[in-house]
Amino acid sequence: METTLERVEPKVWPVAWSTLVGGMSVLFATTIVAVAVEPLAGELGVPLSSVQWISTGYLLALAMVIPITPWAQRRVGGRRLWLYALAGFTVASVLAALAWDAPSLIAFRVLQGAAGGILVPLMSTLVIQAAAGKGLARVMAVVSLPAVLGPVLGPVLGGVVLDSLGWRWLFLVTLPLAVVGIPLAARYLPADEQPEPATLDVVGLVLMAGGIAGVLLGTSNASHDGGFLHPDVLLPLVAGLLAVAVFAWRAVRSPEDALVDLRLLRHRSLSSATALLLLSGIALYGAMLLVPLYFQQLRGESAMVAGLLLLPQGVGMLLSRSVVARLSETLGARAVVVAGFAVVALGTVPFVAATESTGMGLIGAALLLRGLGLGAVTVPLMAVAYEGLAHDEVPHASVISRVGQQLGGSFGTAVLAVVLQGALATASAPALGFHVAFGWATALTVVAVALAFLLPGRAARV
Repeated sequence: METTLERVEPKVWPVAWSTLVGGMSVLFATTIVAVAVEPLAGELGVPLSSVQWISTGYLLALAMVIPITPWAQRRVGGRRLWLYALAGFTVASVLAALAWDAPSLIAFRVLQGAAGGILVPLMSTLVIQAAAGKGLARVMAVVSLPAVLGPVLGPVLGGVVLDSLGWRWLFLVTLPLAVVGIPLAARYLPADEQPEPATLDVVGLVLMAGGIAGVLLGTSNASHDGGFLHPDVLLPLVAGLLAVAVFAWRAVRSPEDALVDLRLLRHRSLSSATALLLLSGIALYGAMLLVPLYFQQLRGESAMVAGLLLLPQGVGMLLSRSVVARLSETLGARAVVVAGFAVVALGTVPFVAATESTGMGLIGAALLLRGLGLGAVTVPLMAVAYEGLAHDEVPHASVISRVGQQLGGSFGTAVLAVVLQGALATASAPALGFHVAFGWATALTVVAVALAFLLPGRAARV
């Protein structure tokens, strides 16, 4: 029996590249302000705790809006919804650049996040529906590009813009992508079918959106003294988890009316991929907290230089993507993801012993290796999540997998921030504190290696 690659219909690629252009603006907007929080506090004359909401408000709004996307797509149509959301994101970006004080900037960032919360899952949905289940890995190699490059290149771009143009340009520099993305989407996205009447599950929306917001808010405060036991962490985190649990209970009892169809988790491909996307979020975003801090606190580098030093990881991700897409279709997602997480773990090990004098050649090689592994993990996981799903099930799968990845990144950042804070407080030297934190990051990645064996094996194609 000969294994061959499934043919991707030519009509799929214009859809993929059209959504990619608009999607890049959203994902860069998520990370580009990472290096600007402290300078913005000085520019706007407000405490760091207040200006932090420029990032936190954006992420909370984005996460809270994601669950409404399947309902909105049924009511409006995917193509129209994409155009409305991208236009709204463009307007919100301009307003953020024109903000006159911290509260107005935070408000406009929330509007940006709300529009982005529609665009992020809808991007995957539209392309997967156009592909009709064929060549998913190769398609997702394109679609997942913003999610991979955003955390790596966003801070670099933010540092360059902040140093050369000023903070208002942080919200304008990606605007050309959104402006070009609108006519591309109008030209190439498939025409909408007749919109369907659909009743919004308001209670479910309140529970799921509020639950996600509580979890993200709680974990974002985990660096406070007291860690996860601090009231600012414990109360929203517990309330959020309870709300999500009640949402899941309601969705299982009345699946026909549920905001998100959790019955899809009976598909082993979706449930295992979502669990591993959560762990990949930890491996990517958690370590993305530690590595820049290593450069800044131990080696004394500036924020912009720290961002530039992360480029080998981005290069590794890009190098592995096209190869991994084909390997996952021939060898199967399980083999590729197991190998990918193992490579990520190997690329993290050098940091467990790194000091302020460790050679940059070794550090760069380790980051390149991490990037190769992360690229090998992301593409097949995002593809296998949709295997075996019907056309109408794809929007719900996009929400489930995206929320898993979002929560994984939040938990990973929170856990490793608490570990690093505790280790630095007790270690005899700062380098030893980083050793402990990177040890945790490596251990969490090893756990992902073991869980990756739960993914479905290769499906033979004749």
